[in-house]
Amino acid sequence: MIHITSISNPRLAQAFIDYMATQGIDLTMRPTNEPHVVELWLTDDSQFSVVERELNQFTRDPLNERYQAASWQTGKAGISLKYHSNLNWDTLKNQSGPITIAVSALSILVYILMLLMGGSEVMSWLAWPNKDQYLEVWRWVSPALLHFSLLHLLFNLVLWWYLGGQVERNLSNGKLVEITIVSAFFSGWAQSLFSGSHFGGLSGVVYALISYVWLTGEMSPQKGIGAPRGLIVISIIWLFVGYYDMFSLNIANAAHFSGLFIGLLMGLWDNRRKQKN
Repeated sequence: MIHITSISNPRLAQAFIDYMATQGIDLTMRPTNEPHVVELWLTDDSQFSVVERELNQFTRDPLNERYQAASWQTGKAGISLKYHSNLNWDTLKNQSGPITIAVSALSILVYILMLLMGGSEVMSWLAWPNKDQYLEVWRWVSPALLHFSLLHLLFNLVLWWYLGGQVERNLSNGKLVEITIVSAFFSGWAQSLFSGSHFGGLSGVVYALISYVWLTGEMSPQKGIGAPRGLIVISIIWLFVGYYDMFSLNIANAAHFSGLFIGLLMGLWDNRRKQKN
């Protein structure tokens, strides 16, 4: 037997198994140590190329009617699966990694310090470097930890956890660190051209992750990461909202745009290089 993939939705996994059964291919579903995550195994190794091709199509459109129809055809549309609430620490931890947790914890800690000590005091340590601070190398990335409201912090951390956790679990810790440092630097540099050192937030990194994860899901679905196309559309709409200042919000437009662009470049480089290899 050969391992095909892991899927975080047992019901969708069963639909794919049922569909492959209608094609004369036998797949087996096995549980894992992670909640709601199952593995698919192929009985006949000689059928791997066929399964891989079908899996790529399934990954792009898992809710297609043909998969539900296959479940009805095999008599398993009503399969009983027990679900539990995902709103617990164990599930959140399993959907992340040490880098995801560490950056989240640092962002929360910095926000608390800003409340207790004042924003200007903390920014004097972490803000983008002025001319006489270029050798303080942490400043080239530390503005990503600065948040000026609770809503700003929570919005960024939710997307960071969702997207960064995917990269860390399915690719590597190093890849998440690479994307974070590169996008924090370039988005911070771009924003500094417009607002000096008076900016902060993880949103430049988040925009890079949105475009990187989305593009990787489109080009290399077998890597197991992806973002809904609606998320990339909303992100672009939000860029226009910030650019035209529709709601009189203080938005770091340059950081958002450069982060999105850097994520696309890194995603294109990584996936095209992998395909060539």
